[in-house]
Amino acid sequence: MQDISKVRFESLAAYCRQPEALLAAEEVRWLQAHNEAILVVVIRDITDDDYSAMLLARDLKERYRWVEMTPFLDTVEEALAAAPERVERVFSDLETQRVQGDEKGEPVDFFTPVVAAVKLNPDFVKITTLGGYSPAVELMKPMMRWYEDADGNFVEQFQTTGFNTRLWELYLFAALVEAGYIFDKTEPMPDYCARNALGELCIEATTINPSRTRAGALIPPPPHDTEEQMLEYERKYMPTRYAGPLTTKLAKKYWEKAHVEGRPLAIAIQDFHAPNLMSLGRTALPMYLYGMEWNGDRATDGTLVITPKKLKEHVWGTKVVASDFFSLPGAENISAVIANASATVSKFNRMGVLAGFGSKEVRMLRAGKAVNPDPNADMPLTFVHDVSAADYSEAWVEGMEVFHNPNALHPLSPAMLPGAAHHRLLADGQLASLMPPWHPLGSVTQIFMPE
Repeated sequence: MQDISKVRFESLAAYCRQPEALLAAEEVRWLQAHNEAILVVVIRDITDDDYSAMLLARDLKERYRWVEMTPFLDTVEEALAAAPERVERVFSDLETQRVQGDEKGEPVDFFTPVVAAVKLNPDFVKITTLGGYSPAVELMKPMMRWYEDADGNFVEQFQTTGFNTRLWELYLFAALVEAGYIFDKTEPMPDYCARNALGELCIEATTINPSRTRAGALIPPPPHDTEEQMLEYERKYMPTRYAGPLTTKLAKKYWEKAHVEGRPLAIAIQDFHAPNLMSLGRTALPMYLYGMEWNGDRATDGTLVITPKKLKEHVWGTKVVASDFFSLPGAENISAVIANASATVSKFNRMGVLAGFGSKEVRMLRAGKAVNPDPNADMPLTFVHDVSAADYSEAWVEGMEVFHNPNALHPLSPAMLPGAAHHRLLADGQLASLMPPWHPLGSVTQIFMPE
């Protein structure tokens, strides 16, 4: 048996955890045997303060599942000493031992094309053919084994017209698993009904996609080169782009479904309207959600003063949308809106490197902007991180923004999504934010490979 990192173990098998187990035990060591045919996790019983080594093997759908465990013993070393005999016994009869009896259908395979090559999405082709994206692809392969394709068309859309939408759904799946959730997929809508040790949460995913003509030609985004153009882009154009997908999802009335009724319901929206412009949405989204604009000025003593201003509508050309999404009829049933400008292919690629997947020749540099913890700062921090460095760390939830609905019938507790930035509108119009110690606003990841 050889030790592996926690992040690699979680990439391979975190999806099989049960929320209740997280309350009763903590994981203290992670190992693999026989080229990861068997994984071993040492747990400590919190009540009795003793240890057991649990063995996991891939079931018939290639998902890691529990197959054997040692007795609970006094120390980690004793538990590990008792594991090899069990590992060898399971491995010697692996084809029998790995059968769970509840497997249905074939293993999910995202990457074997199910359509003609000419129909494949260019981004799908890019990640599957360029070695620089091998960490992302190799990370997704074990992750996808646990993904249940409730709609029946996930793989096809991931490979074709819905690549970005399906990538966003897959990100949400990874972030929820990281937070200790398991999923109930007995109903196809909304996208996720999940529970962890703290409670239940339903999430419906949606995206902002590039604008196209009726003939299908791409419409480029408005210019944003000057400061004036940038302000117009953030404060007028982008709110109108958020309005469409969010009001469409609102009209679905998911809260009327029996499996959603009475539970917190969030809409998770990702901005794919144009490459490298996702970070602009961080200003626009809360403006549209709360119907507010916040302007900063300096007092005579240099203190930053934020002045809120109420908005009635957002106008871009001939398009006019009402502001304050959370005040729309029915919106009281939406507990929060979730976004993450960092949740892109680059996120999967970085997490893949952290977990040791893909080509060992891949090197990445991540540069971007992060929240400045100085309450008097009006500019974000800039950063450059070497993703390949030994001390680099990142979590799936990193960069997630949760905008809470002040009118929610079923409020969402921030504890349900730990590590995210949580925002609430106060009675005086100010936006109060509960921020993690490190919170990126957006970044660009450069990939380097030997020629």
